[in-house]
Amino acid sequence: MGFATEFNSVCKFKSEQELYELLEYGKGKMVKSGFRVFPTGQKVIAYTPDNRAIAIVRILASIAEINFQGQEVTQVEMELVRKLTEEESRVQTDLAHEMFFGERG
Repeated sequence: MGFATEFNSVCKFKSEQELYELLEYGKGKMVKSGFRVFPTGQKVIAYTPDNRAIAIVRILASIAEINFQGQEVTQVEMELVRKLTEEESRVQTDLAHEMFFGERG
């Protein structure tokens, strides 16, 4: 058991449904496996499941718990600040691949 710290500028969605809800309704949450620490109150870049920068979001809450199945999970609640422009998305995506996700093929 232990906490993994997330990068202050990265919030990567694994679920298209969670991302859709955020973009459609302006608020949403995602569930991550393991105990993690997200920067509550800060703005971060949100990434799609295929590692494409898509929006700026503000982290509202980060709740780490053991669920009913005995798994360590972290729920992250956030609100949409704004979607990125095409140019912003391209630049942020390229930087994230170099810094966090690994070089592109």
